[in-house]
Amino acid sequence: MTAFALVDGNSFYCSCERVFDPRLEKRPVIVLSNNDGCAVARTNEAKALGIRMGHPYFQIKDLCRREGVVALSSNYALYGDMSRRLNQIYDRFSPDVEIYSIDESFIDVSRLPVKDRTTWAKDLRSTVKQWSGIPTCVGIGPTKTLAKLANKVAKKLADGVLDLSGSTERERVMADFPIGDVWGIGPANQAKLAAMGIQFAGQVRDLEPRQARQLMTVVGERLVHELNGRSCLPLETVPPVRQGCAVTRSFGQRVTRKPEMEQAVAGYATRLGEKLRRHGLATDQVTVFMHTSRFDDDEPQRSVSMTVDLPEATNDTLTLIKASRRAVDQLWKSGYRYAKAGIVTQDLVPPSGSQQALFDGLDHERAARVMQALDEANKRWGRATVFPAAMGIKREAFSTKFEMRTPRYTTRWDELPECR
Repeated sequence: MTAFALVDGNSFYCSCERVFDPRLEKRPVIVLSNNDGCAVARTNEAKALGIRMGHPYFQIKDLCRREGVVALSSNYALYGDMSRRLNQIYDRFSPDVEIYSIDESFIDVSRLPVKDRTTWAKDLRSTVKQWSGIPTCVGIGPTKTLAKLANKVAKKLADGVLDLSGSTERERVMADFPIGDVWGIGPANQAKLAAMGIQFAGQVRDLEPRQARQLMTVVGERLVHELNGRSCLPLETVPPVRQGCAVTRSFGQRVTRKPEMEQAVAGYATRLGEKLRRHGLATDQVTVFMHTSRFDDDEPQRSVSMTVDLPEATNDTLTLIKASRRAVDQLWKSGYRYAKAGIVTQDLVPPSGSQQALFDGLDHERAARVMQALDEANKRWGRATVFPAAMGIKREAFSTKFEMRTPRYTTRWDELPECR
């Protein structure tokens, strides 16, 4: 019988910060999104003060000052490296690990006897804490959905571990587990279920699969099977091929000039090209968008987007920049204070398997040589050592700001921790 463990880092971003600054222990800490916009991670102490996920920082700045909340900018280089280290530890406990997100991983524990799984999970937690400093919780169940559910409950337990392999324990837990916390039930389906008087996971489990399908499509039918202990979601140890890719940023300050928007979008196209080449993919269209901020109450609002088709699929940065700037030319309208822009692609394909253009074809060999030289230089000497001139030299006006970011302790020689 299948069995999965879901391991996740508690308040992961905040826990990473605490590893390198013990003074943050027991204090309310929040980590903010790009440009220090809103709370994306909160310690239990911060949650107790009423700070919600996604709470705009400008709305809680006075609360943070009054209650001594430590607000930090996102430090993605640190969090990504700490995530990598956690998964290296998980690999020591099982060869079958699926990295689900930066702070969550599924582990196949089917080979473990049921009686040994809790002990195994406690050993995993203590090892991770000792080797990395990150506190974790472990939920175990015969399906991924039940492992997720168990993990949610485990966060409230002293030992941070819950095994729902047994039907009796599952019955007890699901009897009063809110449907809003069930993996796979979004706000729309939650409203549909609530209208039927369904409030708890146990009630969803007892639905007829056909009824669940009619109510929530095939996702609902699969959910009912998963809650009944019938696994429908296998472990994915090989990441699925990307179907789309996006590079979006909020600006450090409002953009009001077209040259600045052109430079910003050229930077996003450059990053998009890097991502596509790293994954061995290409795209034959790019969608560029830009919009103002709904928080600028006294300013005129505008949100626009445009898709530009390419003659054939490519991951060449210069081609992507040309297409994206064409979109900016069409979309730009003065008199607005733009807060965010980005590039989105869909239907990605391997470059070798894409349809070749009959006319206006791209010189793939030349582009590949140029991009290889660009990538190798930036890999050796650091990102943006070499970059297209379209990005501009001075990008402070629209660059993302991290004014309260801590050092990138584990990935930069000049920011290593110091003993004093």
